[in-house]
Amino acid sequence: MTSRRPSDAGASPEPLQSIVTTKLFPPREAGRLLPRDHLIAQLVKARRHRCVLVDGPAGSGKTSLVAAWRRELLALGFDVAWLTLAPDDNEVARWLDYLLASFSEVDPTISDTASQLTGRGVDSEAVERTLIALVRSIAARPREIVLILDDLHSLTDAASRWALQWLLDQGPRNLHFVLVCRGAPPVSLSRLRAQHSVFELGFRDLRFSQGEAEAFLKGKLGAIDRRTAQRLYELTDGWVAGLQLLSIGWSRKRDLRDTKFVSRGQIQDEQSFTDYFEHEILSKLSKAEYALLEAASICNRFCASLCAALLGKEEDSDRIGSLLASLVTQNVFIIPVETSDRETWYRFHPLLGEAMRARLRQHPEAQQLQYHKAAWIWFRDHGYVDEAVRHALSANEAAAAAELLDQYGQDLLARGQFRNMNSLVRQLPEQEIQARANLRLWMARSQLLARELDACADGLRRLEADLPADDASAQFALALVKATLAVACDDTDAAMRVLPQMLHPPEDADPAAIGGRDNILSWLYMHRADYELARQIQLTAPATRADGVPLLGSPGGRLQGRCLVGLSYALEGQIIEAERIYRDVLYESEQRGPSCIDPACLAAALLGEALYELNDPSAALQLLEDRVDVLERVSIPDSVLRVLSVLSASHWLAGRRQEALSYLDRLEDYAVSLKLDRLLAYSLGEQVRRHLEQSEFEAAKRKLATLEDIGRTHPKSGSHLGDEIFIIVARAQVRSDVAVGRYEAAAARLGPLIELCEARGHQQIVAMLQLQNALAAKRRGMREQAGEATLAALRLGHRLGLVRSLLDADASALDLIRWCGDEFGFDVLLSFYVERLRDAEVSAQTAAPTPRGDGAESRSAILDSLSDRELDVIRLLSQAFPNKKIARALGLSPDTVKWHLKNIYGKLGVAGRDDAVARMRDLGWNADGAAASTS
Repeated sequence: MTSRRPSDAGASPEPLQSIVTTKLFPPREAGRLLPRDHLIAQLVKARRHRCVLVDGPAGSGKTSLVAAWRRELLALGFDVAWLTLAPDDNEVARWLDYLLASFSEVDPTISDTASQLTGRGVDSEAVERTLIALVRSIAARPREIVLILDDLHSLTDAASRWALQWLLDQGPRNLHFVLVCRGAPPVSLSRLRAQHSVFELGFRDLRFSQGEAEAFLKGKLGAIDRRTAQRLYELTDGWVAGLQLLSIGWSRKRDLRDTKFVSRGQIQDEQSFTDYFEHEILSKLSKAEYALLEAASICNRFCASLCAALLGKEEDSDRIGSLLASLVTQNVFIIPVETSDRETWYRFHPLLGEAMRARLRQHPEAQQLQYHKAAWIWFRDHGYVDEAVRHALSANEAAAAAELLDQYGQDLLARGQFRNMNSLVRQLPEQEIQARANLRLWMARSQLLARELDACADGLRRLEADLPADDASAQFALALVKATLAVACDDTDAAMRVLPQMLHPPEDADPAAIGGRDNILSWLYMHRADYELARQIQLTAPATRADGVPLLGSPGGRLQGRCLVGLSYALEGQIIEAERIYRDVLYESEQRGPSCIDPACLAAALLGEALYELNDPSAALQLLEDRVDVLERVSIPDSVLRVLSVLSASHWLAGRRQEALSYLDRLEDYAVSLKLDRLLAYSLGEQVRRHLEQSEFEAAKRKLATLEDIGRTHPKSGSHLGDEIFIIVARAQVRSDVAVGRYEAAAARLGPLIELCEARGHQQIVAMLQLQNALAAKRRGMREQAGEATLAALRLGHRLGLVRSLLDADASALDLIRWCGDEFGFDVLLSFYVERLRDAEVSAQTAAPTPRGDGAESRSAILDSLSDRELDVIRLLSQAFPNKKIARALGLSPDTVKWHLKNIYGKLGVAGRDDAVARMRDLGWNADGAAASTS
């Protein structure tokens, strides 16, 4: 499985003396052309143009021109990402992969986060999340970066165009574009033109001067007299592609008098180029050369042994390799491609490829199908599943394509290529997928990855009805996917129902399935509070391998299992041990890149929770804030719940109330969109708590009423979901009772609630409830009972290693603990533990913002740096609008609003919503001033 490298076009750039001349702005300076190789670099260096549009014909000169621009930009200290587009890059997922790969060649960290999001759907929201992650990484870099998109006219897919348009509209200021395109670009540059940020180069700007044409021809031919050079220049009007073609013909004939030149103007535009190309190049090829190139034209890349297979002459591979090398030497517009393979690979110049494919289409369809059949067989035999499947489909052999995926899908899984496998499955005809149980399971996994949960559930129901009851392997695989779907739907009860089917896998179960089974079992046993069994499943299982390759990043991978071991320790209260495991898994996952995104996300979510519990909320924010978009998109619901809860609590602790509530709003939106009632209940319960802490009793009452409605929908019944929601509702009711002085009612709820949490193994919650029970008793005048409950909470908290859980149990928790110490005294262990809690509370106090001594000029500069759209966002921010409402009001997506907020915070030097509004007021900005821009 391979993919075309983004920088293939620049693998063998031509010498500087063969580069096309072009001009700097203004169009002419003192009546002369400026050095061609400095143009783009000077444009970017001047910071006057965010986009340079090159509208010119194809040709080798254009390729070397782009290569020279890249070299010059690198020499001046710019980073350069270069992507040459081809017709097969149109599918948006593939285009995004190539785009991210081009940035990775500059610095892998630029596209790390965005790469983790690709493959999780190709809807506009999924694409936008990927792009936001990319531009955030670019904006965080101190260096300027230039993205060169060559042959942009090849980008015809609507979704891919939309993605590029978004990048042009929303890209940060340190991102510049060079768009090289034949004809009008497939995106709108009107906004950039209105901002005078586009510099455009047309065909007339890209031609050689007469002197440069002569130098170019001498470089190609070794020697040429001035008169001949002038005649060739006149024929081409300085167009380097035409000069290249004429030089090829000249090098072959070596006698200008024998060359039947056509009249002036016949090779001075693209159509005449094509005509001349066919007349002077293709017609002069030998029969063997022509047959070779015609057969190879069906492939995006080719090598000698592949061409031999296409021609049915496998024994002539060496001769064909020599022929290809000779064609490169003769400049017949085929280009070597850098790869790690031993065999040399080539690709066509776009015009040669178009010409050869057009000629091939004139042949009988049977011959074209035969070429595709030979191609898919060759790619299959050499392990390139992606290309094998595509050619099998082009050969009208959908059944063969399906068999390939059925046979080799497990190999792709072992190498962590989930996204590629899912993309290939979705290209198959529906009837071929439905005919194979394995592919139906793969389609279900693909739908899981893209969060198409209803479609996945429907497909599994139909598959279950079709599978033979005695097919143990298929039944086991189905149970595994059903359990995975249940986890994705936050439905532990459904996962428990298929638990018996997973306990006894068939002997022929593949290693990936066994690993996935082990991880799900560990998860389920932890929900039953059987932590030791959950650990033993991971610690006693043999190393999971598929074809000798360790399974690490897959759902059945060992990195996931190690995360679950850490979680089992955390739930038992061994937070320090859990933290070490999370850190190790996160480090190893990040070292292995996008193939280990799942364990990386799980480790980050769990580590953030541990950091907050250990009273390091700033470290939790630093870890999770930039990862939250990825985590929300790719993680299981339980991880998303942990991440958004920690982010909200960390901001609240820092005094950023709006930011904290916005994360609860985000959790609510996430839960509603995926129909996850437990997560929705948790968000509402935390909102009740925060409103009560701010004495907003009416708002708390409304949220509590909504929460109680959910509780009635899922009554306490012994099921996991019903009991969990009951606990959330009861805890919110207790907080409400305590806040308004209903201590008897609170105590009546707390007794059964503590019993239920103890039965379900929620020891961390039990410690918090015991402290609340002590508070209710103290306020009812029951000193002895209050002291006993406080000591019980402290002993449990000490055993579990809790810090923030006890401090967050109630605003007066530390006062209650001090009272208990004064009244009843603590032993040595509890005294030391209480000192830790006091120190933690002191360290968590947020320092008051330092007054800023901005002068008038500084204030004006800061305000001027904010765009009209950013001011619109701040105006709504000052009215306490959550992100979702800001998005609706401005006609934006919530992710774009978050991107604007990130930019606003950076420009203002603040950390959150409240700070941003306060900072704007300090700067003298009036939210009730001029009307919002409608741009």
